[in-house]
Amino acid sequence: MSTATAVSPEPRPDELRAVARRFADAAPACDYWTLRLVDEVHEGLAVRDDVPEPSSIAASRGAMVTIVADGGLGYAATADLSPAGLAAAAERAASAAALHARLGLFDAKLAPRSGVRDEYHSPVEQPWAQMTLADKLGLLGDACARLDRGERIVERAAWLGHRRVNQLLVSSDGAHIDQTFEYVHSGLAATAHINGQTQTRTGGGHDRPGQGGLERLATAALLADAERVAGEAIALCEAPECPSGQMDLLLLPSQMTLQIHESIGHPLELDRILGDERNYAGLSFVTPDMLGTYRYGSSLLNVTFDPTLPGEVASYAADDDGTPARRVHLIRDGILERPLGGELSQRRARLSGTACARACAWDRPPIDRMANINLVPNEEGLDEMIARVERGVLMDTNRSWSIDDSRNKFQFSCQLGRLIEDGELKGLVRNPGYRGVSARFWRSLDGVGNPETLEVRGVQNCGKGEPNQSVYVGHASPPCLFRDIDVFGGGL
Repeated sequence: MSTATAVSPEPRPDELRAVARRFADAAPACDYWTLRLVDEVHEGLAVRDDVPEPSSIAASRGAMVTIVADGGLGYAATADLSPAGLAAAAERAASAAALHARLGLFDAKLAPRSGVRDEYHSPVEQPWAQMTLADKLGLLGDACARLDRGERIVERAAWLGHRRVNQLLVSSDGAHIDQTFEYVHSGLAATAHINGQTQTRTGGGHDRPGQGGLERLATAALLADAERVAGEAIALCEAPECPSGQMDLLLLPSQMTLQIHESIGHPLELDRILGDERNYAGLSFVTPDMLGTYRYGSSLLNVTFDPTLPGEVASYAADDDGTPARRVHLIRDGILERPLGGELSQRRARLSGTACARACAWDRPPIDRMANINLVPNEEGLDEMIARVERGVLMDTNRSWSIDDSRNKFQFSCQLGRLIEDGELKGLVRNPGYRGVSARFWRSLDGVGNPETLEVRGVQNCGKGEPNQSVYVGHASPPCLFRDIDVFGGGL
């Protein structure tokens, strides 16, 4: 008889609050301080070719202390949450602040201060622990079995994961921001091999991370999606190669996720524009003088930064500097309005930005990151856009990507393509790809789907910073139609 799994420790917000009170009572004398406490657990389950893989279980708990003193800013992290451990971290942070005061690139007076008091909790209808470990593995086993279509399918996998983060930010100005984030994510993959051709299709929610509990599995449709995933992997092996040439391109939301991420999100990061990322993740073709005047795309392009949406993967009440979250336009009617910059970058650049200072863990400082970057729907249905295409390709789900270090020239390939001829959707083509230059590409935008076609998706591995930080990022988009794009076959 199975019992409820208890591998994920229960949240401990009361303990974090007690640690914060002890630190505040003994905090060092300085101009300003913050303490960010993070308690995090992960669990991952997978079944591959009908065999359960070793489970992954991880727990992490620690604190980041930030000190502003005498014109300098410093920070230090510790997993020792005792009074002595936090005092030692504060001392290290103060030493770093003194060094910054002598050698830093900016005056610490620009550092943001927060007195915000707020809380946020992911909407959870069915907690992770309500389903037994045996039932979770049983679900994955059933999904993996449904991917089996005989010897043509050479690899099958189904997976399920859970992450919970309790975070508390307090400051010398009275900030107290208590946030709990909970995520359940899942996915399917089937690889087919026929007559020398190998193709993989994914599904089951693999690119739809979001906040919530096990109720998210209903949207992911692990079991219901298995037949489609395996069938399309086989069909792609037997499909002709995608044609090459200048033609129209219709991107489904699955591919729009990466298009938005790479050619809008990353170029607009203000620390990248300021040069902070040039040694690692590169620069941006965007420059400060473009804000307010630059035509980033056609008049159909409207893009928002919105961490206030319930359930999207990067929603929160306030960022990790304590700046309250709010919805703003990044691009309105095709014109670039503002960059993705937290309070510190905004003050350095003297530009308006967003509440986007985010850290991936307790041992990393907040840096400018995407949160939920969403493309606003228009009024056109998918069938209406297809009907306006004389010759083109519809593409679904990213397979690979390449973009230069200024986030300008790019080349993407997708898992699946379908020809569009004389306004009608035709058969599958394999190995579809396309290339372009960011601004010219977005200016070719000629169709944006209506709200009924909008899909909320995201990525779970957005990397940036030294040392590296990987965060969750949300992207919502309808299908979009682009004119006269360089399309090619054989993409890898």
